[in-house]
Amino acid sequence: MEERLIEKRVELLRIEHRDLDAAIAALLMQSMVDQLQIARLKKRKLRLRDEIALLEDMLIPDIIA
Repeated sequence: MEERLIEKRVELLRIEHRDLDAAIAALLMQSMVDQLQIARLKKRKLRLRDEIALLEDMLIPDIIA
């Protein structure tokens, strides 16, 4: 994948990650908390974090020691 495309994808994933943070916080503020929905959002957030880390690793060149 081209470096510019990877950087754009990482940027979009970070935005989605922040949006999930906001959604989780909003759900936790409600009087009737849907634990299943919160768990699903947190799981999605973890998958996003893993994908971001993988893509960022692709941007760092391998250094031969």
